[in-house]
Amino acid sequence: MKMLKKTAAAILVSSMIAGAAQAEISNDEVRIGYLADMSGTYRDLSGPGGLQALQMAIEDFGGTVNGKKIVTFNADDLNKPDVGANTVRQWIDERNVDMVTGMVASSVVLAAAKVVEQGGKLALISGAAASSITNEYCAPSHIHWTYDTFALANGTANAVLKDGGKSWFILTADYAFGHAMENDIKKVVEAEGGSVVGTVRHPFPSSDFSSYILQAQGSGADVVALANAGADTVNSLKTASEFGVTQSGQKLAGMVVFLNDIHAMGLDVTQGLMLTTGWYWDMNEETRAWAKRYEERVGRMPGMVPAGIYSATMHYLNAVKETGSDDAQVVRAQMAKTPVNDMFAKNGKIREDGRMVHDMYLVKVKTPAESKGEWDLYEVVSTIPGDEAFRPIGESQCQQMAPKG
Repeated sequence: MKMLKKTAAAILVSSMIAGAAQAEISNDEVRIGYLADMSGTYRDLSGPGGLQALQMAIEDFGGTVNGKKIVTFNADDLNKPDVGANTVRQWIDERNVDMVTGMVASSVVLAAAKVVEQGGKLALISGAAASSITNEYCAPSHIHWTYDTFALANGTANAVLKDGGKSWFILTADYAFGHAMENDIKKVVEAEGGSVVGTVRHPFPSSDFSSYILQAQGSGADVVALANAGADTVNSLKTASEFGVTQSGQKLAGMVVFLNDIHAMGLDVTQGLMLTTGWYWDMNEETRAWAKRYEERVGRMPGMVPAGIYSATMHYLNAVKETGSDDAQVVRAQMAKTPVNDMFAKNGKIREDGRMVHDMYLVKVKTPAESKGEWDLYEVVSTIPGDEAFRPIGESQCQQMAPKG
């Protein structure tokens, strides 16, 4: 593991000392930027709904922090790294934005997060999946909140392997997220004695998956894994259903599937699908109460990404309140030392690599007969403890961590 010469403790102390000298809220406002795909492939994953979750957090907090107004900006990144990076640069240079959240497409996130780091600000990443964000691309300027490819692969792939799926074919979105997901799937499958017999990468986004599904069928693999997300996953699953993939004896593993995807396709297409999620609206009274409020505003039940945006924003605002500062490293240090206990996570913790570690859930999509309502879509099969779900800290390539031992 690559390590910096300074220890994480020294970095933490120095950042807190520097912050203590300027423990104040700059511009007399807390300024938050919301960056997401508002119109394309990932619109339903986060988009306008994620912005509503952000606004809910601000309203629940009271609209101010220590008497200072909370101001928001939002933009559509169009799933283009240059658009995302330029937007964030403008926010920092011209509007002195303190924190950026939302952040969905991993390629956009990696570009925008670099600008955040250069500007000395903070990013709370709730929509992106690539585990590399807190692995080789970790930085003290961002925290990865809701889920990642390692946790999804770890949960879903292990379940499918235990169910007899030993040989795998992977259909991958050809950009940073898809590559990370593909690598994480391979590691889990091979570690458990399975094999990856083939892969194919498709452009992002895509609408026609016929040739890719035919290759998957022709591979003879036990399992066809979809290392894509959003509309790409929906289109992949619909094509697989049309081509009779499961009817011919192959298993389908949707590695990054969201509640809105299942709802859009319907239980007739998705019933029995195993997937891993970081949150589900119908787990307890607390999750149901928040989800109902969200549904009243947005018109649909929330998936894990809006819930993660709400949670991360509330944790951030509490840290600003406690420290009396919007300095990025002062706030981050406060967030890291405070457990996350809310409707999203219990006893969540922010590691030095920037990964927010919390329990994940293996779920099974219900059959039409089992479902008791429009959004009654999942049966929670098991809870995966956070320390088991996410990449072990000892395997991290993060350069900002302290030497061990």
